[in-house]
Amino acid sequence: MQTDQVSDLLADVAERLILPRFGALESADIQEKKPGDLVTVADREAELELARVLREAEPGVLVVGEEGVFTDPASLELLAGARHAWVIDPIDGTRNFARGRPDFAVMLAEVRNGETVRGWIWQPIHRRLYVVERGAGVTCNGAAVPPPAPSARPVPLGASYLPVPGEECADVKVIRSWGSCGVDYPKLIEGEVDFLCYRSMFPWDHLAGGLMVTELGGRISTDAGADYHAGVIGRRLLSANNPVLWQTARDALFGD
Repeated sequence: MQTDQVSDLLADVAERLILPRFGALESADIQEKKPGDLVTVADREAELELARVLREAEPGVLVVGEEGVFTDPASLELLAGARHAWVIDPIDGTRNFARGRPDFAVMLAEVRNGETVRGWIWQPIHRRLYVVERGAGVTCNGAAVPPPAPSARPVPLGASYLPVPGEECADVKVIRSWGSCGVDYPKLIEGEVDFLCYRSMFPWDHLAGGLMVTELGGRISTDAGADYHAGVIGRRLLSANNPVLWQTARDALFGD
């Protein structure tokens, strides 16, 4: 599918299946997959519709969706070796969505032979569409996103969804993130923070945003230094707007 076709697909699915339920969910529409991990009827319906259209466009393509993997993890195991795959996060920031908060996104990444080649982040309430193509940079609502300007902060500023042990004594400042990778990564590439830190490395959370980071000169790697791509696992994931900031944050938070 052409890039604009995919962008239109995300916007259409959000308009039909997600936004009508924003601020209007009943208790029966929200479930816990496991303690603290929410899913809504909108997550499930949006993922099914996105997967249907993508498979219809290319029969046999591997589709890896967050909700589908929860019930059948086999597709996730196939991702790193797949010739062509799509990775879906139908609502990234489900907790925000379920609580009527605007910080959520629909995210999609295209992977070929283990390499992320395109990615989309659509923020339906903020009406901001970020698109990345390997070798062609990042756009927001069609305008090119420049690499972040050098930070003038006295110490690097980062964000993490959960506290990082020892962060209060580190030579960096860490704030709580926005509860959605589809909001966090745009904040990073636009310079509102210098780095992001995560414990989980699920591909639907990080492939699209990670490609945006690297296209603009940044780095996304595990705390052990393994560059992130489909199939990479580790203890912590660290993204930063340039390799120097990545090393500074890594040493400050995880240095031995």
